[in-house]
Amino acid sequence: MEIVRIGLDLAKTIFEVCGVDAQDKAVLKKTLRRHAVTQFFADSAPCIIGMEACSGSHYWAKVFADLGHEVRLISPQFVTPYVKSNKNDRNDAEAICEAIGRPSMRFVPVKTAEQLEIQAVHRIRQRLVANRTRLVNQIRGLLVEHGLVVARDISRIRQALTQIADGVDHMLGAMLVDLACDVREELSELDQRIAVYTKRIRELFRSNEMCQRIGKIEGIGPITATALVAAVGDRTCFKNGRQFAAWLGLVPKQRSSGGKSRLFGISKRGDRYLRTLLIHGARAVLRKAGGKTDARSLWIERMRDRRHPNVVAVALANKNARIVWAVLSGRTEYQMAFTA
Repeated sequence: MEIVRIGLDLAKTIFEVCGVDAQDKAVLKKTLRRHAVTQFFADSAPCIIGMEACSGSHYWAKVFADLGHEVRLISPQFVTPYVKSNKNDRNDAEAICEAIGRPSMRFVPVKTAEQLEIQAVHRIRQRLVANRTRLVNQIRGLLVEHGLVVARDISRIRQALTQIADGVDHMLGAMLVDLACDVREELSELDQRIAVYTKRIRELFRSNEMCQRIGKIEGIGPITATALVAAVGDRTCFKNGRQFAAWLGLVPKQRSSGGKSRLFGISKRGDRYLRTLLIHGARAVLRKAGGKTDARSLWIERMRDRRHPNVVAVALANKNARIVWAVLSGRTEYQMAFTA
């Protein structure tokens, strides 16, 4: 019995295994406890092991690769069509095994330990920023109920909280003033923690050669550069820059049939965090493009004349994503010349 392909359904404690031979006939169905997984695959002949890209998948990918196996991570959305009958762990393992054998299937790049560490820094910083946004929105809503309207700019809410704490606004009750003081302290603490993680990201940017190269692209700073390097993984998974842009969800959604092409807004697939960073970076470039005479700025101005600024920002983010892929895949330096 020679197993050529194995589908592994990951879990916290119970793992389901499904293996097939060269004729795609199921020859192995087994349930493993977590402590027995490594030994089982150490005793198995080298083969292709497929797993859904989920929590813990990159750890197990490294373990199996060190044992001599070929590991393929697959997005869960591509596994769903292969699930037969009811959904359970054993059927999921069988579906994974079948999905990874399709010649046209796309796989998720396996991340290195360094990439996972950089990504962890970004995830924690992202959570802190989200907590700060929720805090600001909450206090703004509470202040509106007392007739005090504060603009959405975070600097305005800091100014308003300082004025309330200093007793400038006498319309508010003593209890709300105390709450505003507590919120100001909490907001200050979040600002300090975010600043610490931002500084750490800048240090990672300065110490990483790939980040330095793509950081030269207009609209990509230290945060975007480190997030891209942490997420991309094996750049050979993308045949060209368009595939990379599609992976980020920056290409049009398509519903074509009968030879008639129908394109809609961007697909918004892939990592929302990366897509947001690229688009925000593109907006910063748009704000500074006016009056410049270089080819890139002239292209932006021509786009602005006929399209909405949001469309132009997404188009520039798409172009930046393709440039990033070209720089990383070719390991070349970014050339400032831009062909419109």
